[in-house]
Amino acid sequence: MAGLRREATLAAVPDALQSPPDAPRRPFTRTVHGDAVDDPYHWMADKTDPELLEYLAAENAWTEQHTAHLEPLAEELYGDLKARTKQTDMSVPLHVTHTDGTSYWYYGRTTEGHDYGRSCRLPATSRDDIPDVSEPGPDEEVVLDVQALAEGHDYFSLGLANVSPDGRRLAYSVDTTGDERYDLFVVDLATGETIDGPVPGVGGGGTWAGPDWLFYTRVDAAWRPHEVWRHRVGTDPAADALVFSEPDDRFWVAVGSSRDHAWVFVEVASKTTTETRLLPSSDPTGEPTVVQPRRPGLEYSVELAPDALWILHNDDAPQFKLSRAPLATPGIEHWETVIEERPETRLLDVSVYASAVVIDHRTNGLAGISVLPRGEDGALGVLTELTFDEALYDVGAEEAPDFDTDRIRFGYESLVTPTSVWEYRLDTGARRLLKQTPVLDHPTHGAYDPTAYVSERLWATAEDGTRVPISLVRHRDTPTNGTAPGLLYGYGAYESATMPYFAMSRISLLDRGFVFAIAHVRGGGELGRPWYDGGKLLDKPNTFSDFVACGRVLVDEGRVAPDRLLAEGGSAGGLLIGAAVNLDPGLFRAVHAAVPFVDPLTTILNPDLPLTVMEWEEWGNPVEDPAVYACMKAYSPYENVRPTTYPAILATTSLNDTRVEVTEPAKWVARLRDMVTNGPDRPILLKTEMVAGHGGVSGRYKAWRERAFELAWLVDQAGANT
Repeated sequence: MAGLRREATLAAVPDALQSPPDAPRRPFTRTVHGDAVDDPYHWMADKTDPELLEYLAAENAWTEQHTAHLEPLAEELYGDLKARTKQTDMSVPLHVTHTDGTSYWYYGRTTEGHDYGRSCRLPATSRDDIPDVSEPGPDEEVVLDVQALAEGHDYFSLGLANVSPDGRRLAYSVDTTGDERYDLFVVDLATGETIDGPVPGVGGGGTWAGPDWLFYTRVDAAWRPHEVWRHRVGTDPAADALVFSEPDDRFWVAVGSSRDHAWVFVEVASKTTTETRLLPSSDPTGEPTVVQPRRPGLEYSVELAPDALWILHNDDAPQFKLSRAPLATPGIEHWETVIEERPETRLLDVSVYASAVVIDHRTNGLAGISVLPRGEDGALGVLTELTFDEALYDVGAEEAPDFDTDRIRFGYESLVTPTSVWEYRLDTGARRLLKQTPVLDHPTHGAYDPTAYVSERLWATAEDGTRVPISLVRHRDTPTNGTAPGLLYGYGAYESATMPYFAMSRISLLDRGFVFAIAHVRGGGELGRPWYDGGKLLDKPNTFSDFVACGRVLVDEGRVAPDRLLAEGGSAGGLLIGAAVNLDPGLFRAVHAAVPFVDPLTTILNPDLPLTVMEWEEWGNPVEDPAVYACMKAYSPYENVRPTTYPAILATTSLNDTRVEVTEPAKWVARLRDMVTNGPDRPILLKTEMVAGHGGVSGRYKAWRERAFELAWLVDQAGANT
């Protein structure tokens, strides 16, 4: 049942199980396009069914029993994370000037022993003098204490957390079940008093329109953000006004504001088409006007400067180009091209300041930042590309809150370089490192030395001859003679790019001799829009065969032992894992599939399920199109399990997940148990968090423990538990 908000009370299960749980079977036949398919586990779609809850409890008990021997290793890996992480820490203060003329430094604090942090601020006089906030000072003001809000909740997620344009109020929203429906509150920052709320059941986003009005979203029964509402602080939420409603189930809505807070944006988007509406913040009860009416296939995003609209769009430009238009005449016929499309470069985002335009992009598989100077008269200078020394890295500009700033910040990391915050001067091009996430000395392994690790780019050749990039990292002492254990990660959907990123938990794997690799498969966005298009709709099978090709090249080139290759992916990446093991069951020794989308055809056939109709432009519409139905049926992990030996499988999921419902991994595990011929050394396990959502458990310590458990299972399966 979609929309269930529940904390399950489960039936007791035996202290010791002699065999894996055996899920009940109930007759059900799905008939679509004349194709009749028996699905004995279709009954699991009802999450209120006590038998399903009992089954999930039994699976949890079996998993706990089967992994009890991993407790020392999991504790060791958890200890590694705690030892290397600076648990009492703070972010780099950010300078913000409010509409009333006041300026503050905003920053966050974490405290050892606390799962959640605090947001704080200090009065500011100059953006040149970043204060030392290593210890709280007398002028420090706590804007939001998330740790205090989370007390007493098994699950806690913060949605909106926005200070009003004048700096006097805070709007925040919370979710305590994981179902992504939030309650909205407003706090007076001078007194700390909650002056409004709850406004119940709102979406996770929202924005201020001046100091007194809030715009927020609501979701429909299918969890689609479909409405924008207006609320005046201090009034009854029952009097809130509907600003915009989107009737087309393919589209979702979002709301935001311009950098100078002069405009509210209502953004409407499907997977292939967008439309933006603008409303002056000075007229919050007015009617939004459309920048450019939606046109199938036209995607655009708007950045609003005081003198013009800047638009990233794909009109006759699959990799996108940058244009600008007058505020008074924003339609496409007035879009003047500033940066033409380049075949090798996917333009991603634009931020406009008084003295420069900053563009995020991906070029030839690497992230990049370009800076285009602006003169006082609006004239544009020569485009400058920021360069970096490492061969593999990820970088992205951080949006500065002040339009008249003379500097921006960007984040930088790589497979071996911890996440770093840099300052870049728009006037001189000078850079300075503001902070790099510290990696503390380990009590046994000592100091972290990035030069002890080697990162490199490999290429696999897919079935159709396409070259697929792989980002790889290993300890320099790890042999390349075909004996090392290895973990291959992949995602490959929604044009989401998995760039070479740093992970504190990965150090423990690398120091155990593991090779870690990212397969940049089609369906992701690493090589731009054509790369994405090559792994969606009827071309979706390319994603899975690409991943298998990447796994094979790791073995063929001696990077990983043939009997020690592991794989991991989550959500759409869980679909990737499930489809890959069906394609080549013998390739991987073990796989971890997190909140896995492993019964995609059943889900995408049901328009009443959360988010399904919105997904048709990604996967196709199997209800109307027999070719899409046949394609999805041919790659669905649930429908293509083979009667042979499979990898050991750990599926992790959450009861309150609204994006990939618990039904899917539960059905998949039940069918795997029916079909595969695994011995006891290749277990099939299901672990369900009973109070969590799509992102898993909340709180950093619980998240660390969960990650330590997952890694312990993988390490053990690779024979590296020594």
